[in-house]
Amino acid sequence: MIEISTLTWIVTIALILALLALDLALGWLRPHRVGFREATAWSVFYVGVAVAFGVWFLLAYGADAGTQFFAGYIVEKSLSVDNLFVFVIIMSTFAVVEEHQQKVLTFGIVLALVMRVVFIAIGAALLSLASFVFLLFGLLLLYTAVQLFRHRDEDPDVENNIVVNTARRVLPISDAYDGGKLFTRVDGRRMVTPLMIVLVAIGGIDLLFALDSIPAVFGVTDSAFIVFAANAFALLGLRALYFLVKGLLDRLVYLSTGLSLILAFIGVKLILHWLHVDVSPAVPEIPTPLSLGVIVGVLAVVTVASLIKTRKDPTLVAHAGSLTGSPRRAEKPQPQE
Repeated sequence: MIEISTLTWIVTIALILALLALDLALGWLRPHRVGFREATAWSVFYVGVAVAFGVWFLLAYGADAGTQFFAGYIVEKSLSVDNLFVFVIIMSTFAVVEEHQQKVLTFGIVLALVMRVVFIAIGAALLSLASFVFLLFGLLLLYTAVQLFRHRDEDPDVENNIVVNTARRVLPISDAYDGGKLFTRVDGRRMVTPLMIVLVAIGGIDLLFALDSIPAVFGVTDSAFIVFAANAFALLGLRALYFLVKGLLDRLVYLSTGLSLILAFIGVKLILHWLHVDVSPAVPEIPTPLSLGVIVGVLAVVTVASLIKTRKDPTLVAHAGSLTGSPRRAEKPQPQE
C-alpha cells in the first residue's frame, strides 16, 4: 500500500479545485464558441499538467506509484472519450446551441467528479473490509465489457431513458431555451428550460460511467489517492477535448470494441488478484507495467484501425456503445451528391 502524506492530499485537492474553478469560469461564466486553436491549447495544457503531476508523483513516491498513476490516468482518459460520444449525442438530440455547450460540459465535469469522489470513497471502504470485493469488481467489469461489445454498434437512447422521462413528468418545461437560463417564465408561470433536461441527461450518464470507471481504475491500483488523482486529471481536460475531437469521434469506429477489451482485461486482472490473495499465492498476478502496456497498445491499435477503416469507407460512423441494448441505432449518413 502506498502511503500518501496529508500534505500531498491537501496540495493535490487544492490544485484540482483551482483548475476546476478556472474551467468553470471559462465554460459557465463566459459562454462562447470554442475554436480549434483554443481547444488545442487547453487540451495540451491539461494533459501537460497531468503529465507533470505524474512525473512529480513518480519522483516523490517511486516508479511503481508513478506507473500506477499513469495507467489509471490513461484508463480514465480512454473511458472519458466514450463519455464524449454520449455528450455529442445529448447535444445533438436536444439541439443545444454551440455557445451554451461549454456550460453543459462544465456542469457534466463537475457532477462527474463529485460522483467519482463518492464512489471512490465507497470502493476504498469496501476493499479495506474484504478482498472479496476485488472479485465483485472484476465480475462487474467483465459483464460491462460483454455488454459493451454486444452493443458496440448502438448509441444509448438519452432522450427516452428513465431519468429524463421522470424529469419531464415532474418538471414544467418550456419550449424555448431562453438563452443560457435554466429557469424562465411563460405567461407568468415559472418553468425550467430544455437546458435543465440536458443537465439531467448528463447527470444520468455520469452516474453510469462512474459505476464502470471506478472499478476499472481500482484494477490498476489499490490506492484511493491515485484513483482520485487519475479521475480528476482525466476529467479536467474533458471540456477542451470535446471541442477538439468531436469531429474526429465519428471516425473512431472501433473505440467501443477497444474499451470492451480493456475493461475485460482489467476485470481478469482483478479476479486474478482476488485468487492470489484469498485462494492461493501461486496464482499469478498481472503487473502494473504490463497493464499499462496492454492499455496503451489496445488504444493505439483501435485508433489506427479506425482511421484506416473510415478512410476506406467514409460512410461509416462510430457509436458510443450501449450497456443495455437500445432501440436507437444511428443511421449511416448518405453520401452527398
